[in-house]
Amino acid sequence: MLLFYIVIVGTFSILAALCAFIITYGEYLKHYPDKKKPLKMAIQTALAAFLLFTLLSLVIAFVTNLF
Repeated sequence: MLLFYIVIVGTFSILAALCAFIITYGEYLKHYPDKKKPLKMAIQTALAAFLLFTLLSLVIAFVTNLF
């Protein structure tokens, strides 16, 4: 069951990070003339979304598994 949780959490965390990157990069690209700063900020946002989604999903998975 743990492997199932890891696969599900990993898959959706990667999708959440990818969506956060695409949205953030697209929006920041409109406000900055060079592409280096928006890329850095979008990567940071994607990493934060990945970590947050992973932690919250694992906590929810383990809490629901207790009941």
